[in-house]
Amino acid sequence: MAVERVLSGRAQAYERFCAKLRQAHVRPGQFISQRELTELLDMPLGAVRELIPRLEAAGLLLTVPKRGLQIAPVDLRLIRNAFQVRAMVEREAISHFAQVVSSAELDSLEQAHHAMLERARAAQPDAALDADAQQLDWGLHDRMVDAMDNEILSEIYRVNSLHVRLIALDASQIAVQRVLPAMQEHLSFIAALRRRDPAAAVAALMHHIGSSRQRVVDASSRPLAELGAPAFA
Repeated sequence: MAVERVLSGRAQAYERFCAKLRQAHVRPGQFISQRELTELLDMPLGAVRELIPRLEAAGLLLTVPKRGLQIAPVDLRLIRNAFQVRAMVEREAISHFAQVVSSAELDSLEQAHHAMLERARAAQPDAALDADAQQLDWGLHDRMVDAMDNEILSEIYRVNSLHVRLIALDASQIAVQRVLPAMQEHLSFIAALRRRDPAAAVAALMHHIGSSRQRVVDASSRPLAELGAPAFA
């Protein structure tokens, strides 16, 4: 029973950490103490100490000698690796999704994306635009991966998505600059899904992932040439 409680607390601490990362309550490169982590996550010190090795294994947290714990900093290697993994998993996911997604779900997705575009194009976009657009964006990608019904791939993808979130947090961008192209690119591969054309869906998705990476690089003032050839070209 005691072991179950420890494991439950560690899992809960991990989920809370992921949520804080997505909500930008921790930043790339930030140094944070164990005590600060306990306060941030509202979890006991024991659960946080159990959590740290998992975060280190996932590459989300580093132990820096004489300085303590550091949220993973964003560098060119992380950008390259994270987007390479994303492309590899999602390529397979969208090919499968083209075969199993219902027309009704595609209708709903298309309507939601058009509605988000209207909000982004408004004279005064609402304050919730960026958060809502990110939820719609990542929700679709997660849905396609989960549709493969492969828990191992889904877990790999979720961890990698946290790296991509860190990268996005490191890039200072205006919300509309992200929302408009992302929603338009999504609509492109949604159209291919509607035609049940896996090859076209993969091509549109790879373009979207490549464009997403380029937007991150541009916002971070990192020349794309430093990243080498795109892993999803």
